[in-house]
Amino acid sequence: MKTVIIANGEFENDPRLRALWASADLRLAANGGARNAHVHLSVPPHIIIGDFDSLDADTAQWLDTARVEKIQHPRAKDQTDLELALDLARERKSDQITILAALGGRIDQMLANIYLLLRDERVRIATATSDLWITRGETEIVGKIGEVVSLIPMTESVEGVETEGLEYPLRAETLMQNSSRGISNVLTAPRARVRVQGGTLLIVHLLHE
Repeated sequence: MKTVIIANGEFENDPRLRALWASADLRLAANGGARNAHVHLSVPPHIIIGDFDSLDADTAQWLDTARVEKIQHPRAKDQTDLELALDLARERKSDQITILAALGGRIDQMLANIYLLLRDERVRIATATSDLWITRGETEIVGKIGEVVSLIPMTESVEGVETEGLEYPLRAETLMQNSSRGISNVLTAPRARVRVQGGTLLIVHLLHE
């Protein structure tokens, strides 16, 4: 099942993101993400989850009219609303999870949202111009020749990194967390591959318009 979660970060009013939201089997709004859906998208979520502290009256009425399921949590909790939404997506047996509006705004929230990718390799963050996901084994990057791909270690080191279809190849090499070596590689084919033998790697794929 394909699930799309809309968070409370900055939403780019872009056809790509609107299409991702509209085509989802399950649409989840993480608390204030419901306002992003209300303002920018014509299709309501199936479920809103969170403490509802960022829910304005107009959005609440829109959700009620659409008969959106509400799952409310107390404001004093150990998880962000986005993390709650990710847990719910997994409970509902989602095999592909995309997060919209996860970046921008508060730097602490943005970093926390990126680190939530470490919980599950099925999860991606999508913006109008980029996709972010993690790999601990092998992943494929599908795009256009000339698009930028950055490989960012999320662990102290990532060992045995091998690439195919990138301008600056890596051959069983190690990328360190305190080095920028993996930044700004370039696709030389419509499909590229990255393999990792040890550690966790963040893939950042910058899309051409």
